[in-house]
Amino acid sequence: MYSPQPMRDALVSNDATALAERVRHGEVTPLELVDAAIARVERVNPQLNAVIHPLYAKARAQASAADLPRGPFRGVPILLKDLFCYTRGDPCHMGTRYLRRRGFVAPHDAYLAAKFRAAGFIVIGRTNTPELGTVPTTEPEAYGPTRNPWDVRRSPGGSSGGSAAAVAAGLVPAAHANDGGGSIRIPASECGLVGLKPTRGRTSLGPDVGEAIGGLVVEGVVTRSVRDTAGILDAIAGPMPGDPYAAAPPARPYREEVGADPGRLRIGLLTRAPGKLTPVHPECVAAVESAARMLEGCGHAVEVAHPAALDDGEVSQHFGTVFMVGTAYLLDALGEIGGKKIEARDVETINWTMAEVGRTCTATHYLRTLDWLHGYARRVASWWQEGFDLLLTPTLPEPPPLLGSFTPVDGDAFWAGLRAASVCTFTAPFNISGQPAISLPLHWSADDLPIGVQLAAAYGREDLLLRVASQLEGAYPWASRRPPVHA
Repeated sequence: MYSPQPMRDALVSNDATALAERVRHGEVTPLELVDAAIARVERVNPQLNAVIHPLYAKARAQASAADLPRGPFRGVPILLKDLFCYTRGDPCHMGTRYLRRRGFVAPHDAYLAAKFRAAGFIVIGRTNTPELGTVPTTEPEAYGPTRNPWDVRRSPGGSSGGSAAAVAAGLVPAAHANDGGGSIRIPASECGLVGLKPTRGRTSLGPDVGEAIGGLVVEGVVTRSVRDTAGILDAIAGPMPGDPYAAAPPARPYREEVGADPGRLRIGLLTRAPGKLTPVHPECVAAVESAARMLEGCGHAVEVAHPAALDDGEVSQHFGTVFMVGTAYLLDALGEIGGKKIEARDVETINWTMAEVGRTCTATHYLRTLDWLHGYARRVASWWQEGFDLLLTPTLPEPPPLLGSFTPVDGDAFWAGLRAASVCTFTAPFNISGQPAISLPLHWSADDLPIGVQLAAAYGREDLLLRVASQLEGAYPWASRRPPVHA
């Protein structure tokens, strides 16, 4: 039914931009791309458990349709994370047993899903996510763990771990992801991918959500190339009706930033954890120090410096409050969707515990917490007004952890929560500040595990991140590295 082996190999190695170009030139049809991706999922997914909702018949019908949108990624297969970004008539279980048992399907499309479709992408399935997306690993009780293709004993990160594992293993060139404390950048780091957390307000959460978890959550993708990240951001960015706020539009399309000269930049370097609250593994320090030398090799000035506000230990308390209140609200909302109030037995221990604590927060205390976080965001962001262009940090304080590392010990959900929070030490500050940050796969450990490095820019400056990321990609390419589990 499909192309000979050389073409199949080429399609696995091509990024989304190259696949779309092949479709435009008539070298391959959308249906051939979809069939090839489905075959890869069926062959490789049993080793990973990354794709939990196959949508093959619907995808083949869309690929064969005469009215398939002629967007920039026409015919390219994609996977959507099973957390928000819902599509009408398809499952969206948010990693929960509760919605799975009720067989819930979305009544309409999310704006983001409609934008993916308008860009020409064809959704072939939905990917695994931790329950409610609240922990930095992907091991929901509802669907079981997703395994990291670099080492199947290890976590692929979370909460976009299913998407990251699928892209790293070559099942699709790109996949939807979202980020409320690091959930794009953490799995990108652990799976050796590009993961950009856009600026707050860059992408829409509508029509059912204005802002999620106090404005911490943004939508995006994980990819294997900087140009895919840029091109897809062009396709999904921009305000939609009813959005409570929106980031200012870029001066030109993001795809035009790929390969553009960033000039000589002043870059701050931070290798220890903010506030020294958690140790940083030597491999992660080595990764960021190596990246600093790479940046200096590209002509940039790198110096040890960072926003002083990052060391404010009080931030974790306020960040936790917003997350716990948000979890309580989300459980109430899902109970309304499912037609039954959610009880402790319906959800995992860590989420029930977070929700119970969240329910003790008064409205006035919650508003004070938001005010404190807004002040923290201003203190972090002001550092970029002091002559710095970027901040370089590890993405994570540790290499990809073993599966089971975040399971509550003896039911101690607070321990599990603290363990999860320690992983987000470098990523969460930029969810609070709303600034864009990107994880790049620039280092592999001695035992061949990917270790990402993070670059953060001023609010609205994805353009600068993409210029520098493409500069590093050109000088120190990563595309040829493949994990042991690969299509």
